[in-house]
Amino acid sequence: MAQTNINIRMDEDLKRSFDAFCEEVGMSMTTAFTLFAKKTVREQRIPFEISTETDPFYSAANMERLRRAAAEMDAGLGRAHELIGDDHA
Repeated sequence: MAQTNINIRMDEDLKRSFDAFCEEVGMSMTTAFTLFAKKTVREQRIPFEISTETDPFYSAANMERLRRAAAEMDAGLGRAHELIGDDHA
Protein backbone atom coordinates (compact mmCIF):
# COMPACT_ATOMS: atom_id res chain seq x y z
CA MET A 1 0.00 0.00 0.00
CA ALA A 2 1.35 3.42 -0.92
CA GLN A 3 2.35 5.72 1.93
CA THR A 4 1.82 9.46 2.19
CA ASN A 5 3.02 12.18 4.55
CA ILE A 6 0.76 14.42 6.62
CA ASN A 7 1.86 17.70 8.20
CA ILE A 8 -0.08 19.06 11.17
CA ARG A 9 0.43 21.99 13.49
CA MET A 10 0.03 21.75 17.25
CA ASP A 11 1.20 23.48 20.38
CA GLU A 12 4.84 22.65 21.11
CA ASP A 13 4.15 21.62 24.73
CA LEU A 14 1.26 19.38 23.64
CA LYS A 15 3.48 17.76 21.01
CA ARG A 16 6.22 17.14 23.57
CA SER A 17 3.74 15.65 26.07
CA PHE A 18 2.07 13.49 23.42
CA ASP A 19 5.42 12.25 22.16
CA ALA A 20 6.43 11.33 25.73
CA PHE A 21 3.13 9.48 26.23
CA CYS A 22 3.54 7.56 22.99
CA GLU A 23 7.07 6.57 23.93
CA GLU A 24 5.88 5.44 27.36
CA VAL A 25 3.26 3.12 25.87
CA GLY A 26 5.68 1.83 23.23
CA MET A 27 4.48 3.46 20.05
CA SER A 28 5.41 6.33 17.80
CA MET A 29 3.24 9.37 17.20
CA THR A 30 2.76 8.07 13.64
CA THR A 31 1.38 4.80 15.01
CA ALA A 32 -0.93 6.66 17.40
CA PHE A 33 -2.34 8.88 14.64
CA THR A 34 -2.70 5.87 12.33
CA LEU A 35 -4.65 4.01 15.04
CA PHE A 36 -6.88 7.04 15.48
CA ALA A 37 -7.49 7.32 11.72
CA LYS A 38 -8.26 3.61 11.29
CA LYS A 39 -10.70 3.55 14.21
CA THR A 40 -12.39 6.75 13.01
CA VAL A 41 -12.86 5.37 9.49
CA ARG A 42 -14.01 1.95 10.75
CA GLU A 43 -16.58 3.41 13.19
CA GLN A 44 -17.46 6.48 11.10
CA ARG A 45 -17.19 8.69 14.19
CA ILE A 46 -14.62 10.29 16.47
CA PRO A 47 -13.75 7.32 18.72
CA PHE A 48 -14.08 9.23 21.99
CA GLU A 49 -16.44 11.70 23.58
CA ILE A 50 -15.75 15.36 22.93
CA SER A 51 -17.05 17.57 25.68
CA THR A 52 -16.45 20.90 27.33
CA GLU A 53 -17.41 19.32 30.65
CA THR A 54 -14.23 18.02 32.22
CA ASP A 55 -15.36 18.10 35.86
CA PRO A 56 -17.17 14.84 36.76
CA PHE A 57 -19.28 16.81 39.23
CA TYR A 58 -21.18 18.20 36.22
CA SER A 59 -21.75 14.83 34.56
CA ALA A 60 -25.31 14.01 33.52
CA ALA A 61 -25.50 11.18 36.07
CA ASN A 62 -24.38 13.38 38.95
CA MET A 63 -26.67 16.24 37.93
CA GLU A 64 -29.61 13.82 37.94
CA ARG A 65 -28.59 12.54 41.38
CA LEU A 66 -28.42 16.10 42.69
CA ARG A 67 -31.87 16.90 41.21
CA ARG A 68 -33.35 13.82 42.93
CA ALA A 69 -31.69 14.70 46.23
CA ALA A 70 -32.96 18.30 46.03
CA ALA A 71 -36.48 17.06 45.26
CA GLU A 72 -36.33 14.73 48.28
CA MET A 73 -35.19 17.62 50.48
CA ASP A 74 -38.00 19.81 49.11
CA ALA A 75 -40.48 17.03 49.89
CA GLY A 76 -39.23 16.84 53.49
CA LEU A 77 -37.62 13.46 53.02
CA GLY A 78 -34.08 14.56 53.98
CA ARG A 79 -32.47 14.01 57.35
CA ALA A 80 -29.78 15.88 59.25
CA HIS A 81 -26.65 14.15 60.49
CA GLU A 82 -23.45 15.08 62.21
CA LEU A 83 -20.33 15.65 60.16
CA ILE A 84 -17.75 12.95 60.66
CA GLY A 85 -14.08 13.68 60.09
CA ASP A 86 -10.79 14.51 61.77
CA ASP A 87 -11.24 18.25 61.50
CA HIS A 88 -14.83 18.23 62.79
CA ALA A 89 -14.35 16.27 66.02
